[in-house]
Amino acid sequence: MTLSFSKQSENFAARVGRWSARHWKTAVVGWLAFVVIAFGAGAMLGTKSLSVNEPGPGESGRVQQILNDKFEQPAKELVLVQSSSLTASNLRFHAAVRDVIRRLDAQPNVTNVESPFALGNGGRISDDGHSALVQFDIRGKSEDAQDKVAPILATVADAQSARPQFTIAEFGGGSVNKGISDQFGKDLLKAGALSLPVTLAILLLTFGALVAAGIPLLLALTSVLAAIGLLALPSQVLPMDDAVNAVVLLIGLAVGVDYSMFYLKRAREERAAGRSEGASVEAAAATSGRSVLISGFTVIVAMAGMFISGDKTFEGFAAATILVVATSVLGSLTVLPALLSKLGDRVNKGRVPFLPSPDQRVGESHFWSAILGPVLRRPLLSGVFAAGFLILLAVPALHLQTTQNSIESYPRSLAVIRTYDKIQKAFPGDALAAQVLVEAPDVRSGAARSAIGELRRRALASGEMFKPIEIDVNSAGTVALVSIPIAGNGTNSASEHAVNMLRDDLVPATVGRLPDATTGVGGMTASSIDFEHQFRQRTPFVFAFVFALTFVLMLLAFRSIVIAVKAIALNALSVAAAYGILVLVFQDGIGRGLIGASSGGIESFMPMFLFVILFGLSMDYHVFIISRIREGVDHGMSTDEAVEHGIKTSAGVVTSAAIVMVLVFSVFITLSFDLLKQFGVGLAAAVLIDATIIRGVLLPASMKLLGDWNWYLPSWLEWLPHLTVEPKAREDFPETPPVPTA
Repeated sequence: MTLSFSKQSENFAARVGRWSARHWKTAVVGWLAFVVIAFGAGAMLGTKSLSVNEPGPGESGRVQQILNDKFEQPAKELVLVQSSSLTASNLRFHAAVRDVIRRLDAQPNVTNVESPFALGNGGRISDDGHSALVQFDIRGKSEDAQDKVAPILATVADAQSARPQFTIAEFGGGSVNKGISDQFGKDLLKAGALSLPVTLAILLLTFGALVAAGIPLLLALTSVLAAIGLLALPSQVLPMDDAVNAVVLLIGLAVGVDYSMFYLKRAREERAAGRSEGASVEAAAATSGRSVLISGFTVIVAMAGMFISGDKTFEGFAAATILVVATSVLGSLTVLPALLSKLGDRVNKGRVPFLPSPDQRVGESHFWSAILGPVLRRPLLSGVFAAGFLILLAVPALHLQTTQNSIESYPRSLAVIRTYDKIQKAFPGDALAAQVLVEAPDVRSGAARSAIGELRRRALASGEMFKPIEIDVNSAGTVALVSIPIAGNGTNSASEHAVNMLRDDLVPATVGRLPDATTGVGGMTASSIDFEHQFRQRTPFVFAFVFALTFVLMLLAFRSIVIAVKAIALNALSVAAAYGILVLVFQDGIGRGLIGASSGGIESFMPMFLFVILFGLSMDYHVFIISRIREGVDHGMSTDEAVEHGIKTSAGVVTSAAIVMVLVFSVFITLSFDLLKQFGVGLAAAVLIDATIIRGVLLPASMKLLGDWNWYLPSWLEWLPHLTVEPKAREDFPETPPVPTA
């Protein structure tokens, strides 16, 4: 038996829900086929990843583009040979170096092996003589190096095993990328392994039944799988960062579970109010389904703001998050009503022992009723106190300092990063050098050689740059690349000062004077400076874009300027408080040791990324709660009555949804990378603040104070369409008897 829907509800979500219920087999099988085809096609096509040599913004980006076009860049690797007791002049030390070189020469993907004892390579031996570096290239393109480096790492490990009295270890672009990629994969598996049981446990506590708890989780997981598969399509023209799957999992679980919970909660309420199974599902489709649709559009608009960043990593994140949110909305509007119509009251099967029965889980929340009473009795005091507390949390954000993601922020548990630390200590600046590019008709000419020599002399005299300074020339003799080790760790003030000295003083005074020459400074530090500069320029435009389109969407949805402005203000306040918490933890160090973070600043793209994500996710709760309040007003309640009723009836499911989000995001705090830890802390803190202080105190207090002004719309905007979010009366959904089907 399946259930038939009434045709009297006219909004889009209700029509989709009605069709899905009447054709539940088509909806469910179609969804599963869509997920399988999307994931399978994506696996066959393959998701294209961003190249390690992808040009960034600014001067460093121009340098990288010239290198990509005119300079073959094999990945360089270093093997550290180090002894605490022997120096490089010792015969046993020589033998260890020769053994490493012999093993490397036997590897088919290794070329250009250079001994530290060769003529002109004196800079490859440390000042104290206890360390030496063997340099080599990995054949082919540098972006393919991580796929070829595994057997080379194994060879170096064999050399270490053969000579345990030495430290023999490898570091370089290929080995770092492989180590990071492998660890990211492990972290993603860990996030999934921890998130899923935690999410299921909260859903069981919320719904009290295994079937009802399993539906949101399964819908969220299938949405994530479909989105990951679909990402292969845009990645062909917009390559994705390696972290994109983690972002899809994070956002997909959050919105997928939220949308399903809102839908299921409303269907249960309508059933408890005496509706038939069919009418309760249709009511949920027309009310919570409509809220899901509006919320989804708002989240997508917020995510689209990342396209303005001008950064390819962000553009990939934007495409990924938009895809997973759109997929989650599609599933919520189609397969969810299909399943609910087929299951009917059997959705409450698998009752969890010792928990209240599903029938007792509807109506107003006793917990939030106790909190809301004092807030509504003293709205001004409550609002001022809550706003003041959030402003205090946000104050540390005024001295927020950003830093570029770098080797310094990678987990020290990775062997290749520990090797980097050893190299950096023995050879300051050598592991991460600034790259000075000189493009001229003939970089081998006497004038060019003289200018490069003068650059080298001045760099060493500065005290901020060190040996060995290496000069590579392309086969055409038109491009020279001068690698100069610099002070600092690559992203701190010492490194930035050295790069700025090169750009502002040393390069213009030397190679910059060559006729018909193009010069520039690239490398990791230069890229970090240029990246941060671009983000500072673009961030205000991203904020303005998200604010403007969110205002328009909320204005259309609720036909109220006050509601639209207040939505932006409240969400911005929760984001600002989250920024403050990030600064306290990752910049000021409060509690940083407890979560194993190492960085002394916020990742440069984190403020923009968190803004668009949090602004989008916050709208889930805002739309859902305001919809319930507006429904009360449309049913004839006063604004005060509607506020109290709407929040009491919706706060329970909002709290449960928020707990799911907070716990899922908190899982990322346990992962290895500071980048993921900052995701976790920022998102978890903001969602917790949003679902409690914002929605439980500030929202009802402000609505109580404003009264009927909440629904103010100037007369010159009366032409706006009446897009009611909720039905105006229960009669909109007359009871319809079950219709037997074969």
